[in-house]
Amino acid sequence: MFTARLGGVPGAIAIVVVLLLSPVLICMGGAALAAVLGSMLNHDAEVRAKGSELLDLNV
Repeated sequence: MFTARLGGVPGAIAIVVVLLLSPVLICMGGAALAAVLGSMLNHDAEVRAKGSELLDLNV
């Protein structure tokens, strides 16, 4: 009959899992990086423009 060799199956499963999860993790990491960078740049802009008359026009 058929004899099943399962020697390479765990490796194949690991590769499939990595290939399925990597795009999600890369996108979530990029979103987190964008949020942190946006927050830092917004804070920097507020510090640099402190006391400017242009802030009154920004409603």
